[in-house]
Amino acid sequence: MVELERKFLGGAGAGAVALADGVVVSGYASVFGARDRGGDAVVAGAYAASLARLAAAGGRVRMLWQHDPAQPIGIWDEVREDGHGLWVKGRLLPDVARAREAAALLAAGAVEGLSIGYRTKRAEKLPGGGRRLIELELWEVSLVTFPMLPSAKVAAPAGVKAAGPARAEMAALAEGLETARVALRGEGFEK
Repeated sequence: MVELERKFLGGAGAGAVALADGVVVSGYASVFGARDRGGDAVVAGAYAASLARLAAAGGRVRMLWQHDPAQPIGIWDEVREDGHGLWVKGRLLPDVARAREAAALLAAGAVEGLSIGYRTKRAEKLPGGGRRLIELELWEVSLVTFPMLPSAKVAAPAGVKAAGPARAEMAALAEGLETARVALRGEGFEK
């Protein structure tokens, strides 16, 4: 069994919307250049090879509850890199009891984090600790209570439809401002 790393500790832009065939969940599970609580930062392109291999093999990134492989709660319909990070969009499956519980917790704001489960293929040490994660083999993205990367979260509560796109844009703006603040304070790393 391969030991997976998990960016999970204990929360940019997205939403959760209730639909007849489940709850749609979307957001950034990883933000490029942002250091997590362990000091690691993922670089743009780190997921590209892994996502290409999965697509070629007809595989998919799994949606789990709290990184527990015994608790799949839905399906990620879209997993892609963009200029900001790793964007995911999927559905909690209403026929799965834990998924219904997750939807209720999302709606209440009790759970909002997204967290990645992966294996490091290539990384470099960063001055002052942590790593620059250059290539990752992505296995799963979980809904979690405490994400290792605070900006990796579902920002809109389940069932909020009207404010969804505007809320996502505001969350992306807030993440950009936070990234700039960190860079100005010298807390980030140089690419």
